[in-house]
Amino acid sequence: MWLLLAQIGWTKEPLALLAIGIGILITGGLHLDGLMDTADGLAAGKSRCLEAMQDSRVGASGVLAFTMVLLIQLAALIKLDSFAPVAIPIATFWGRCAPLWAIEKFSYLHQNGSASFHRLHWMRWKESIPSLLALIILFNILHFIPITAIKQLPLKIVVAGGFLPACIVPELLGRKLKGHSGDSYGAAVVLVETFMLLVLAIVL
Repeated sequence: MWLLLAQIGWTKEPLALLAIGIGILITGGLHLDGLMDTADGLAAGKSRCLEAMQDSRVGASGVLAFTMVLLIQLAALIKLDSFAPVAIPIATFWGRCAPLWAIEKFSYLHQNGSASFHRLHWMRWKESIPSLLALIILFNILHFIPITAIKQLPLKIVVAGGFLPACIVPELLGRKLKGHSGDSYGAAVVLVETFMLLVLAIVL
């Protein structure tokens, strides 16, 4: 979408907005909803954390988290400009890896929750095989991207280094919440994606 519309004169600002909008449309806003619920739960404190996360209403902390993430992603995509079509798949890849760490390391908070099947059918290390194959393919694709040799190495370091936020973010959330839920899986996805877009905007 970005590449096609750029060819007919769309500038980076509307393209960045449209890219974020289409991402929300494709996912149904599922991960952002998880981010907002998780932010509300963390703000409510230990005694009311799970209650706040299950509340269908969005609190001030949820709105703030949503706004900050949206603004950071927008700023990163505008800064990336023509490199955005390269950065988006990288950020998306590591964002989707984040729940793997959460499922492996932490118990599920709601036994009858809508995302409990992830934990129930977890196959441990076998779950990571598709991700490793995708990472190998991603590394090979980088060779064909028209980026100067000076930036190729930092880009590869960032791509490989995405493993760290994909582990650290769900680890911190899991420790804070004493486990994970579908909401915190979604929050981990969004936070890792946002972090990766920001780092890639700095590097590229």
